[in-house]
Amino acid sequence: MKCLIRNFMFLVLVLFLAACNGESESTSNEGTKEEASGGDKSLTMLFSFASDSLDPHQDAIGVRAGITETLLKIDENLEIQPWLAEDWKQVDETTWEFDIRDGVTFHDGSKVDGKAVKASFERVIKENDAMDAALKIDSIEADGQKVTFTTREPHPIFISELIHTHASVIKADEDQIAEKPIGTGPFTVADFTPGSEINLERYDDYWDGAAKLDEVTIRFNSDASVRALSLQSGEADIAYHLPPEGLDSIESNSELKVESVPSIRTHFFLYNQQNEKLKDQKVRKALDMLINRKVMVEEIMNNHATEAAGPFNPDFPFAGEEESVEYDPKQAEALLKEAGYERNEQGMMEKDGEPLSLKIATYVARPELPLMAQYFQAEAGKIGVDVEIMKIENIDSYLHEKQEAWDLVTYSNLTAPRGDGGYFLNVAYLPDGSLNPGQINISRINELTEQLNGTADPEQRTALQKEAVAIINEEVPHSFVMHPHIIVGVHDRVKNWTPGSEENYLITNEMDVE
Repeated sequence: MKCLIRNFMFLVLVLFLAACNGESESTSNEGTKEEASGGDKSLTMLFSFASDSLDPHQDAIGVRAGITETLLKIDENLEIQPWLAEDWKQVDETTWEFDIRDGVTFHDGSKVDGKAVKASFERVIKENDAMDAALKIDSIEADGQKVTFTTREPHPIFISELIHTHASVIKADEDQIAEKPIGTGPFTVADFTPGSEINLERYDDYWDGAAKLDEVTIRFNSDASVRALSLQSGEADIAYHLPPEGLDSIESNSELKVESVPSIRTHFFLYNQQNEKLKDQKVRKALDMLINRKVMVEEIMNNHATEAAGPFNPDFPFAGEEESVEYDPKQAEALLKEAGYERNEQGMMEKDGEPLSLKIATYVARPELPLMAQYFQAEAGKIGVDVEIMKIENIDSYLHEKQEAWDLVTYSNLTAPRGDGGYFLNVAYLPDGSLNPGQINISRINELTEQLNGTADPEQRTALQKEAVAIINEEVPHSFVMHPHIIVGVHDRVKNWTPGSEENYLITNEMDVE
C-alpha cells in the first residue's frame, strides 16, 4: 500500500510539474526532432547541477563533459591512473616530474607539451585560490614533454590533487575560456547557454580515438521529477540523480533501465556553529539522535543507499569502525533537558523563555535532501523542537553569504573523491576550508589534519584519519545520514557507458547510441 501511495503521489507531482514547465518542455522537444532529422549520432543527457561558466579552472563541467582532461585520473576502483601524463615520479619531498603523453593536441590543433601544461597550471593557481592552496605549487619548469613541479612544502598527496577537475589542462592564452575553453578531450564546445545547456561536437583528432558520437547535448534541470519525466518521454537518453520514489515507472519501461551505483558521496546535516544554541554539544547530539537513518534509507532512498556512521564510505580503510548512531528520541529529549531545556505550556522545548526553534536550509537538485529535512522536522516536532524548512536555489553561495539566516542544512559532498579522506578533512573542518560555511573549528581536528598533510606513509595516514573520524563523531559538527547511490536512468539505445562512482567522467569517447 505504501508503494502504491508513493507512486500515486509521484505521478501527481510529475503531471503538476509537466504543466508548470509546459513552455520549456515544448521548446526542448522541437530541438530533439531537429537532431533526429540530421542523421548524426547524438545523445542528450540531463544533469542536475547547472553550470554558469565553462571555465575548467572554476567548474567541474569541463572534465564531466569530455571537453578537458587532467594529468592523472582515477579508475573504477578509485586508483590513480595516467591520463595526459603517461608517467611520473617523485624526485624528493617537494619535487615531482611528469612525462606528458606524445601526440596530444588541443582542440585548435596545437601540441600539448610541458610548456603548455606549465601555462595552464600557472593560470589555475592565479585564478583559483582554493586550487592554489590545494596544490601548494612554488614553481614549474618545462622541458619538451617533461614538466616538473616544486611544492612550497612536503606535499605527499600532490598527485591526488592533480585529479581534481579544476586541474584541467587547457590552452591558457585564449580569451573565451568561460564560454568555449580549448581543451584536449573528445568533444569541443559548439554552443553554451549558461545555466541551461551545452552543445558538444566530436573532436576528430582526439588522441585516444575519435568519439563514436557526433554530437552531445547536456541540459541542466534542478527538478528531479522533470528529469525523470523527460527520460520517460524520450527527450533525454540519460538522466542523472533520479528521485528514488519515481523509479518504479522507469523500471517497468522495457526501453529504460536504472543504474544504481554505490557512491563515495555522503548526505549529512551540517550545524551552523555561529548559532548559540548549536554551540552546545548536547544539543547537537540530541538532534543527531532524532535522525532515523534506517527509515531514511528504506523510505526515502528505496534502499539505494547505505547508513552512514561517519564522513567516509565504510569500504574505505580510513572510515573508522564505529556504528551509526541509533534513533532514540527519548535520549534526545533527555540530552536537551541536560542542556537546560524544558517543555513549556504548549509542549515546546524552551530555555530561559526562548523556544528551541531552528531553520533548516535544503535544496531540490538532490531530491532526497528536502525529504530528509521533512523527516527531521517531523521527529523534532515530537519532542517539542520547532523546525522551519527553507528551500534554497543556489545553496553554496547562500550558506556562505547568509550565515545568519540558517541554523542547519541538508548537505552532500564527495568526501573522498580521490580515495583519501585528507581532502574532506581540509575543506570541511579547517577554519578556512572552502566547504566549511558552518565555521567549524575543532582544535584536535585542526592539529590532526596538519599532521596528516605532512604524512606520506599510507598506514600512518589511515591511522590519523580514523582518529579524526572518532573525534568528529564525538563532537558532532555534522550528522552523517547515508551514503547514497548515484541513481541514473538510461535509455537502452545507449551503449558502452555506465555511470562511475566518482561523478567526474560523464561523457566519453567510447559511449555510443544505436
